[in-house]
Amino acid sequence: MTTPTDGYVAAVDLGSNSFRMLIAQVVNTPSGTQLRPIDTLRESVRLAAGLTDKKLLGHEAYERGISAIGRFGERLRGFDLAQVRAVATNTLRVARNSADFIKDAEKALGFPIEVIAGVEEARLIYIGAAHEVSPVQGNRLVVDIGGGSTELIIGEGYKPKLMESLYIGCVSHSMRFFPKGEIDAHAFKEAELTARREIQVIAEPFVKQGWKQAIGSSGTARALADIIAQMGYGNAPKGFITKAALKAMKQDLLRFEHTSQISVPGLKDDRRIVWPGGLAIMLAVFEELGIELMEVTDAALRVGVLYDLLGRSQHHDMRFVTVEQFMDRYSIDRQQAKRVGNLATNFLSQLPVLDKEARVNNLVLIEWAANLHEIGLSISHNSYHKHSAYIAANADMPGFSKNDQLRLATLLVGHTGKLGKLASNTQFLDWRMLFALRLAQLLCRGRSDAQLPEVSISESGAGFTVSIKRSWLENHPLTEFSLRKEAAEWERIGRPYQIELI
Repeated sequence: MTTPTDGYVAAVDLGSNSFRMLIAQVVNTPSGTQLRPIDTLRESVRLAAGLTDKKLLGHEAYERGISAIGRFGERLRGFDLAQVRAVATNTLRVARNSADFIKDAEKALGFPIEVIAGVEEARLIYIGAAHEVSPVQGNRLVVDIGGGSTELIIGEGYKPKLMESLYIGCVSHSMRFFPKGEIDAHAFKEAELTARREIQVIAEPFVKQGWKQAIGSSGTARALADIIAQMGYGNAPKGFITKAALKAMKQDLLRFEHTSQISVPGLKDDRRIVWPGGLAIMLAVFEELGIELMEVTDAALRVGVLYDLLGRSQHHDMRFVTVEQFMDRYSIDRQQAKRVGNLATNFLSQLPVLDKEARVNNLVLIEWAANLHEIGLSISHNSYHKHSAYIAANADMPGFSKNDQLRLATLLVGHTGKLGKLASNTQFLDWRMLFALRLAQLLCRGRSDAQLPEVSISESGAGFTVSIKRSWLENHPLTEFSLRKEAAEWERIGRPYQIELI
C-alpha cells in the first residue's frame, strides 16, 4: 500500500537566520537519480540574534524557533524516518542550552535533528550547489554566508576538496558592528576589516588551488544578487554578483543612518537588519580571494542534505568513506577490527529489538566503533581508549553529525576500562551496544583467528547473561579471569552480569 509521501524526501535546515524546509520528489532517469523540488517553506527566525552574552538562547528566540519547527512538523506528517533529515548549524553549535532546544524541537518536528559541524556543513553546501549550477571543467569555489558562520569550499565535480567554516555570519556580524541598527562609515569599515582578517587566515590555500567558477549560495548571496539586479549596479548580469556592484551597493547603504530607514528595491523586509553585516562579509570575501564575478544559486545546505540522504539510501554513505580514511590514517589492524566488529554485531543481533530502536543504524554504528576503537594507539598505548574517544569526538568527520560523533566517542571511551563515569552520564543510552562491544573486545584480546566457542547472550532488565561452554573456558583461564573481572565491573555500576557455563 502506497502513501502520499512515497517517493518523496525532505530536508530541514535550522540555520542561524532562517529555518528552511525543502520537499522533493525522487525521480529516476536514464542518467541517474534526480530530485524535483515540489514544496519549500522558509521562516525568518533570527536564532543568532537571540543569543545572550552568556551564549544562551533567549526566551523569545527559543519560542520563535519551536513555533516554526512545529509548523514544519505538520507538513511532514506521514513521512517515514528514512525520508527526512534535519540539521542544525552554527547557533545551535554554540548555544549552551542547545540540547534543551533540540529536545523540544525534535518533539515539535517529529524527527531527529542533527547538529552538524562547520566542515560537515561546508561539505553539504558544496554538494547542494554543485548539483544546481552548470557544470564546469576544473575547480569551483562555493561561498555560503549564513546567519552565524561562513563556509568556503573548493571542489571539482560533486566532490569537495578544501573546506573551511568561519565564525562570521550576516546576523552575528550585524549585531556586533551595528547593534542598534545604526549605520555609519566607521562601523562598516570595522566590520569589513574584521571579516577580511578572518578570511585572510585561510585565503592562501584557496587561492593556490584556484577555481574556474565562483558560486554564492543561499540567502545572503541571493539577497545581494536581487538588489544588484533591481538597482542595476555595475551592469552585472542577472543572477551574478560583481566586485564593482558590491562597492556601489556599499555607497548606497551608507546613505542610511539606521536599518529602519532602508528602502531598497529587491531587499526583503526581514533582510534589512542583516544587510550591512552580510554585505561587509561578501566584500571581504571578494577582496581577500580576488573574486571579480560570482554566480548565485538558491541551492545550498538543504539541497546537499537531500542528495546526501539519497546517497545513504543508495549505499553511498559518506560516513563509510570517512571511517575507511581514518583506518588508513591511523594504521588500524584491519584483521583485529574485523574480528571485534563481527563479534559485536553478532552479539547485538542476539538481543531483541526495542520499540523505536533503529537496529540497522545501531549495527552500523557498533561496526564503526569496532573499526576505530584502536585509533588512539597512534598516540599512546596507555589509556588508548581515551585517546580514541578524543579523536572521534573532536576530529572533522565528513558525513557524521555531532550526535553521531558523540555516540561513537562514548562507545570508544567505554569499550574497555572502568564504567563509573559512564554510569553517571544520564544522557548515555547505548548500554546494550557497549555491552556487545566490550564482550567482543574481551574475547578477541588474543588477536588470533583461533575458533571461539559459541557464545550466546541475553538480557534481563538492566542486566546481561553470557552463556559459554565450561570446557572451553577451563582451557582458557585468562579469558575466564577477564570475564569474571568484567562481570564485577558491571555489578559495580548496578547492572547484574551473569556468566552461565553450559
